[in-house]
Formats: sequence, structure tokens, C-alpha cells
Amino acid sequence: MGLPSTSYSLLLLFLSILAFAESNSIGVNYGRIADNLPPPRKVVELLKRNGITRVKLYDTDATVLSALANSNISVTVAMPNELLSSAAADQSFTDAWVHANISKYFPATKIEAIAVGNEVFVDPRNTTSFLVPAMKNVHSSLVKLKLDPNISISSPIALTALQSSYPTSFGSFNSTLTGPVIVPMLDFLRKTGSYLMVNAYPFFAYSANADKISINYALFKENLGVVDSGNGLKYNSLFDAQVDAVYAALSALKYDDIRIVVTETGWPSKGDENEVGAGPENAAAYNGNLVRRVLTGNGTPLRSNYSLDVFMFALFNENQKPGPTSERNYGLFYPNEQRVYDIPLTMDDLKSRSQSVTPSPEAIDGAEVSTVVQTWCVANRKAAKEKLQAALDFACGEGGADCKPIQEGAACYSPDSLEAHASYALNSYYQKKARAAGSCYFGGVAYVVTQPPKYGTCVFPTGY
Repeated sequence: MGLPSTSYSLLLLFLSILAFAESNSIGVNYGRIADNLPPPRKVVELLKRNGITRVKLYDTDATVLSALANSNISVTVAMPNELLSSAAADQSFTDAWVHANISKYFPATKIEAIAVGNEVFVDPRNTTSFLVPAMKNVHSSLVKLKLDPNISISSPIALTALQSSYPTSFGSFNSTLTGPVIVPMLDFLRKTGSYLMVNAYPFFAYSANADKISINYALFKENLGVVDSGNGLKYNSLFDAQVDAVYAALSALKYDDIRIVVTETGWPSKGDENEVGAGPENAAAYNGNLVRRVLTGNGTPLRSNYSLDVFMFALFNENQKPGPTSERNYGLFYPNEQRVYDIPLTMDDLKSRSQSVTPSPEAIDGAEVSTVVQTWCVANRKAAKEKLQAALDFACGEGGADCKPIQEGAACYSPDSLEAHASYALNSYYQKKARAAGSCYFGGVAYVVTQPPKYGTCVFPTGY
């Protein structure tokens, strides 16, 4: 049966939007605070296999930079906070650092930017005063080697650098930081033609204010059209509102010409009891919808003419990160290179899934695409058989899943495999639990996907 003319027109509209928005980009943060990650050469293969063309590091590890050589993956490297005092005090220090960590690998490794420090304003070592002098010295070292036209310098700031972020149009920087460091840094960024790096996490805002913030607003799930009382602009996501709060803060200081790159954003697939909203379903929804929003949209409401470049946090779950459980569970991939949940990561992936997306009326009027995500629960094919069987037995027994369709002779009996039967049962349990956080875990033998599972001709339920 062919598509109805209306559906066909909407599909063409969606594909045209995809073609229009290719100036925006998605990258990923590659952190390594773990003892079980694959070697860097395998990680580069993983990045390439999944179409990821931009990566951000937290150091300048030689093995990683060497592995990235000739991969055509653009790389942002970092000078750690503990080096800022030396970099600020001594030009010869940054000359040596740039020579050893940048020029040695460039251009075979496509280093596009250096993050000087990370969230320095909240660093307990009190490194704020060293930031701008360190940035200037690193830039001077690049100039000496004629690398400055190719490599940008910036420093990621957290949203805690803002004194006000709501309503969005009232965004302003912390007054104690503005004179000493914000304005000098912005002057430097303007002079060098660079951009401001910003780490933005709607998860933190939602988790701390779940009684006030809609989960759909945090997860890009609806075109809510929240109107900013100051400028009248409509916001469909907390992410856009957070980014524009920083743009408003820049505008208040007369730095409207400086662009923002979101160097970290993400949602944890697991958290402690007090980390409201953490879970694989919300993580899949946030990150999947983030990719759709970036690759099929314009800039933000306040800066619609600027490209929107975003680095997701993070590539892997990192088992040695300190802090709450969420800190170890932001990864898109497990250390065994299996996805924590299935989401599109590239434009080609989005196009291949486009028929499952129905643009809303708001999409036609506002050139945005509906980003409501349906999720399913499937078995991890690499899980131990005994664990998978135990999960299947629980789901069909105490869990109350509807397992009649996987009985011999029933609609979903074929294929007759443990993985297929377990996936059906675990998904039935997951849907009966209204896709609640933690209901697709089963001791790690299942994960969330955003495309309908395919096992023969079996149709998986989507809710009860």
C-alpha cells in the first residue's frame, strides 16, 4: 500500500529539513576514567563504525592522539586544570606543551581546538585567576608554530557561571566573575575568532526541580511552546532555554558576536534514588531527541542564524569516576562496545529511520520535527544464557508479562531462540510497567531501543 498523499508530503518535508540542517554537528566526549575500556585503536574503529566524526578528549594522551591519526575525526584536546598555573606563569611552559602535545600530532591528527581547563570556576583548586593568562600563552605558542589559524582555544564553563538563567532572556553571568575573568576571556575569544564552550545538562535542572519542570520539556518530547516572558520567544526544550540563557548573558555584556559550542550534555542511564529521572528510557529519549534536534534543526530561538554544535557526554560508561551513581552511567556504549540503548547518531541514520517519524503541525509552521520517541526493551545477545533465562522466567512468572504469543504455535514463537523469546517477554514486562525507569535492566541483560525489534514477523507490543 502506498503512502497517503498527505503523509508523502510530510515525509518530503522532513527529508528537506534534514538536507537543510547539515551545518549543525554532533560529537562525543571520550573520557577514560575506567579500568575496562577497549584500547584507543579499537575506540577509533568504534567511532568510525558509528559515523562519529568529532570527538572531545580531556587530555592529550599520546596513545589516543596517535590512534586518531589519519582517521579524519576532528579532535578537541584539553589542558587539565592542574597545569593552568604553570601555563599562566611561563610562556616557555606552553611552548614546550604545545610542541609535545599538539604540533607533534598535527595535522595527521585533526586537532581543531584546545580546551584550556574545564569548568575552572568550580574547581576546588581555585584556578580561576590562571585561566585567561594560560589561554593567552597557549595561543601565543600556537602563533609561533603558525598553528593558530587551524586550532581554536576556549574553555568550557558550567551553567553555574550564570547568576540568572530564568527566564531565559534574563540570563546573566555571576557578578563576581564578570570583571575579573568573564570579560577578559570574552575579549580573548573575540580577538582570536574563537567560541565559548558551554557544558549544559537539563538533567541536573530537572532532577532538582522535578515538581516544577515537565519531563517532556526536559526530554524534547513535545512542542510545548513555552513562551519567555522577556523576549516572547517560544521554547520547546529545556536544552534550548539553557543555551539561550548563556547567549542572553553574552548579549548583556555586548558580546553578541560570540558563538557557543555545547561541549558537554547528556543524561544518565542509571542513578541513585535521589537522582530523579535517571534511567535508560529517559537517557535514550534525551540523547536520541538531542541528535534529531541538532541535525534536523536550526540554531536556538535566540540565535537561529548560528550553527548548533554539540558534544554528547559520553562515549563510555566509566566505572572509576567518583561521585553519585549517575557519574558512571552517562555512556552511549558499554566498555564491551555494545550500545547502552539504540539511538541514531548520524544524519544517514536519521534518514533511514525517517519513515517512523511523523512531523507535527508545529513542524510545518516552525520547521521543526516532532521528536516523541517510542521505546522497546530487548535482550542483550551477549548476556549469559543462564541470566537471560532467569530474566525470561521472571518476566513470564512473577513479572506478569504476557508470554502467550511466544508459546509453541503462537504468533511470536518463531524464531525459536532464547534471545527472541526473552526480548518479547522482557519488552512485555517493560511496557506493562509503562516504561518506568529501571524496568528494562534485569541485571544488565536487557537494554532500551528506539526502533521496533525485528524477530521474524512478530510485532512487539508498545503499551497496555
